[in-house]
Amino acid sequence: MSRPPITLHLAAPRGFCAGVDRAIRIVEMAIEKWGAPVYVRHEIVHNRYVVDALRAKGAVFVEELDECPADRPVVFSAHGVPKSVPAEAERRRMLYVDATCPLVSKVHIEAERHHQNGLQMVMIGHQGHPETIGTMGQLPEGEVLLVETVEDVARLTPRDPERLAYITQTTLSVDDTAEIVAALRARFPNIVGPHKEDICYATTNRQAAVKAVAPLVDALLVIGAPNSSNSRRLVEVARRAGCGYAQLVQRAAEIDWRALEGARAVGITAGASAPEILVDEVVDAFRDRYEVDLRTVETAIERVSFKPPRILRDAAAGQESREETGA
Repeated sequence: MSRPPITLHLAAPRGFCAGVDRAIRIVEMAIEKWGAPVYVRHEIVHNRYVVDALRAKGAVFVEELDECPADRPVVFSAHGVPKSVPAEAERRRMLYVDATCPLVSKVHIEAERHHQNGLQMVMIGHQGHPETIGTMGQLPEGEVLLVETVEDVARLTPRDPERLAYITQTTLSVDDTAEIVAALRARFPNIVGPHKEDICYATTNRQAAVKAVAPLVDALLVIGAPNSSNSRRLVEVARRAGCGYAQLVQRAAEIDWRALEGARAVGITAGASAPEILVDEVVDAFRDRYEVDLRTVETAIERVSFKPPRILRDAAAGQESREETGA
């Protein structure tokens, strides 16, 4: 019996961004330099396949610093951490490496600058997400007000409506965020925005690629973790762009094949923390069931890269500083 035909449209860019690639390399280089185990506070990136692969190499993942022994290196995740975390590591004289994405660090620096200028911050982000917790934790309590929706803007009670600035989580929906920013500017005309958009290039590019693919397909699969903000936004973007069915899957085994019955064209993309090997796995799963016509829809070419911290680039293993946050 012949297999039915199907066209797969691969979104490009997709998968790993420069910040994720750097964070993973940081853990690998730390293990190579200091040996196992190397502790990692929180998942280095939100992807089970990546975390399991690093665990097999000698990484130990913990939620809080008090789970780490003081005599082993610890890596802070790509999402960033509140200031209290490196302060506690310093107090315990721990060797630590900060794998915070440089584009998240940029938002931290913005928040600090506005605070020093006497402005109260409004952060557009998702409550409880590690990046939001880390960014809000750069300033004293009460100095950052969190909004998630346009409705939240109406409920804001700032200290001084004339002395506000806003920042955003880097992995938000571009369209949703634009609506919230518009609401902020309408209510607080003097609010100060970032010099350059806080939503990172990778999030913007992956969402643009999904918008290009959505009109071409009957369904779209986003490869990513349920706790990955940028992956979940890709599902939302696909639905908003008119895709009749969009599903988030971690691996090929999670594909709902019944939901795809009758589909003649399917889009595939991957969140910024999902490796390309998982895309290949999904494509192979389709090839087991269909006669596949594979096409790429490319909307941007990414050439961004970030160097790992100097403490890992330096050859002299015995001359580490206690802290290294720069690239």
